[in-house]
Amino acid sequence: MPLQHRRRGRGTRIRVAAATAALLATSTACAGAGGTGSGGDTINVLMVNNPQMMELQKLTAAHFTKETGIKVNFTVLPENDVRDKISQDFSNQGGQYDVATISNYEVPFFAKNGWLHPLDDYVAKDAAFDQKDILRPLTQSLTAEDGKLYAEPFYGESSFLMYRKDVFAQKGLKMPEHPTWQQVADLAAKADGAQPGMKGICLRGLPGWGELAAPLTTVVNTMGGTWFDKDWKARLDSPEFKKATKFYVDLVRSHGETGAAQSGFAECLNNLTQGKTAMWYDATSAAGSLEAANSPVKGKIGYVPAPVERTKSSGWLYTWAWGMEKASRNTERAWKFISWASGKKYEELVGKKSGWANVPAGRRASTYARPEYKEAASAFSDVTLEAIRSARPNDPGVQPRPAPGIQFVGIPQFTDLGLKVSQEISAAIAGRQSVDAALKKSQALAEKTGRKYR
Repeated sequence: MPLQHRRRGRGTRIRVAAATAALLATSTACAGAGGTGSGGDTINVLMVNNPQMMELQKLTAAHFTKETGIKVNFTVLPENDVRDKISQDFSNQGGQYDVATISNYEVPFFAKNGWLHPLDDYVAKDAAFDQKDILRPLTQSLTAEDGKLYAEPFYGESSFLMYRKDVFAQKGLKMPEHPTWQQVADLAAKADGAQPGMKGICLRGLPGWGELAAPLTTVVNTMGGTWFDKDWKARLDSPEFKKATKFYVDLVRSHGETGAAQSGFAECLNNLTQGKTAMWYDATSAAGSLEAANSPVKGKIGYVPAPVERTKSSGWLYTWAWGMEKASRNTERAWKFISWASGKKYEELVGKKSGWANVPAGRRASTYARPEYKEAASAFSDVTLEAIRSARPNDPGVQPRPAPGIQFVGIPQFTDLGLKVSQEISAAIAGRQSVDAALKKSQALAEKTGRKYR
C-alpha cells in the first residue's frame, strides 16, 4: 500500500488540507515573484548535493545533452537548504524549476496540493523505461492516494550499520550478523581509539528532520517508542522515547565523532572514508561511495542490518526521486531527463565511468541481477536489497501509528516539528542542555501538532 493516510476520517483530511494550505500561503509569501523558468531546449533541475547527484551533474552534458540536445541547468544545495527551496518553488508554482529531487515523504502532500505533474502517461509511452523493473516498495511510496505515480527514484535506500572489518580484526572484535543497539554500543567503546584519532562510531547530530531525526527515530521505534500514539497523543515524554534518546545521545557523546552536533550524512561519510571512525549507522546508499574505485576504505567495510532491540527490523525506507513541477512549461524534455537519470542506460554509464559499485542503488530489480554489479557490490548489495524489502513504513514499531513513516511522521507539519525537536536534541549532544530538558520542550511542540489531528 502506498505511504498515504488511507484510513483517516473526514475530519483528519480537512485538517491535513488546512495544514497544507497554510504551508502554501507561507511558502508563497517567502517565494517572491518566482523565477523565469526554462524554455526551448533547456530545463532547470534543483537537486540535493549528495555524491550520487554530483556524479550525475558531471555526466549530464557529455552524455544526456549530447544525445538529446537538451541543456540542463543544475541548482545543487545541501539537504536542509534544498528542501526549503523546493517547498517554496513548488508551492508557489512559479515554474522556476522543471524537475527537483523530492522524496517519498513529500509526494503525498505535494500531489494532494496539485504541485506535481503525474508521470503515468509518460511512463506508458516510454517502454524502454520499464516501470515494472523499479523496486515495488519505491513505486508504492511514490504513488499518491489517487493511484497516480508522481516521481521516479534516482536511488532508493534503507539504513544499515557499516564497520571497519580490518579494525575489528586487529582489536579481536566480532560484529554479530544481526546486532542489537547494546551490542553496537559495547563495540563502539572497544573500537574507540583503535587507531590514532579514530572514534568508535559516527551518528548524525546535525539538526534537521531528515538529518538527526531520521536515524534517531529508527532507534526510538525499535526501543518501543513513538512520536504519537494511534490517537495522536504525543509520546516524546514516554519512558521508551526517553530511553532511546538518552541512549543515542550518550553513545555519540561518549564514543562518537568530534563535532557531532554539526555532523550529518556528508560529514559521517567523510569520517568513515578518512579513517576517523570505526562504525557508522546510516543510509545504505553510502556504500557506493565507500566501495568506489578511489575510496581509501574500499574492501575494508562490513555491512550488517540496522541494529534492533524490540523489533525484527528497524531500517528506514527512503528515496531521492525526480518530481516534475506541475507548472513546468517543458514537460516532455523534463521527462526525457527523468527517464535518462532513472533509467538502465544511466546505470550502464556510471558502471563504465565510475565502477559498478557506484551505480545508484536500491531502485531497479535488474541491477541486482547484473553480474557486473553483483561482483562489484557483493559486500553490500544483498544487505541493501533485503533492508529495502523488509522496511515496514506502516508498522515500524511495537504499537499502532496514526500516520505512515519509519524515520519520519507522514504529516506536513513534520518538517517543522522534526526540525525543532532535532535542534533540541542536537543541543543535548553538544552538552548545552540535558536530554530531559530537550524532551520536555519537544513534548510541548509535539502536543501542539497532535492536537490538530484529534
